Amino acid sequence: MIEFTKLHGNGNDFIVIDEFMDKIVSDNDKAEFAVKYCDRRFGIGADGVLFISRSDKADMKMRLFQPDASEAEMCGNGIRCLVKYAFDSGHIDVGTATVETMAGVLSAQTRKDDMGFWVKVNMGQPLKTRAQIPAKGDAADEFIDVVMHGHNVSVVNTGVPHAVIFVEDLDLDILGIAPKIRFDPIFPNGTNVNFVKVDSEGEVTIRTYERGVEDETLSCGTGSVASAYLAHMHKGMDGDIRVHTKGGDLNISIVNDIVFMEGPAVTVYKGAII
Repeated sequence: MIEFTKLHGNGNDFIVIDEFMDKIVSDNDKAEFAVKYCDRRFGIGADGVLFISRSDKADMKMRLFQPDASEAEMCGNGIRCLVKYAFDSGHIDVGTATVETMAGVLSAQTRKDDMGFWVKVNMGQPLKTRAQIPAKGDAADEFIDVVMHGHNVSVVNTGVPHAVIFVEDLDLDILGIAPKIRFDPIFPNGTNVNFVKVDSEGEVTIRTYERGVEDETLSCGTGSVASAYLAHMHKGMDGDIRVHTKGGDLNISIVNDIVFMEGPAVTVYKGAII
């Protein structure tokens, strides 16, 4: 029997397996486990499986396996869910927590109020992307407004790579457009794809196609960070940006080029695989 907990961050949902005390799923089986149990008809259903364990570098370690069997370097909504699970399970108290990920050790501030459990993550400084641009024939220092498949695409890494496309209308065929960019050979490891509309001063709305899920998700934390950061750096928005996703809102703040993401994390239910 394998016990699990289901959580979500703005509708981006995860299965959490607690390996703080013992290895529950062998490392060789984790990818196959995610494929099987992320299935929404024949499994539990989720956008990914989070494995939480002890860390020599932080309060906890996070590994995320996705429905296509890939392991993601980081996940913004996922890390909030992991921290919420760690609090519920007594691994941490409300306050500051650190999480080891493949993208490095990230710190998070937690708080509780009448509206729920909130996690604010220091996402660090987004990394500008160097990419081989065929049209230019050489490497670009910043991948900004490069025309790909008929769209102006900008890319930044916020723990995982994100392509950002600013649009006037979000009523578009995301499943027809995004995979062409996601699988373009210019991205050796693929990329997530975000379509972003600047709604008003301090607010943007996004739709995200997630690599590994291979579909649109209700929310993407790292995508929200990438979109807000590029809106701030290249669209003149200030450093406090509310990002509207299909699953809810995230508050993104940028201070001296360091990005902070705050949003809710919700426990849905506990169960067991028998």
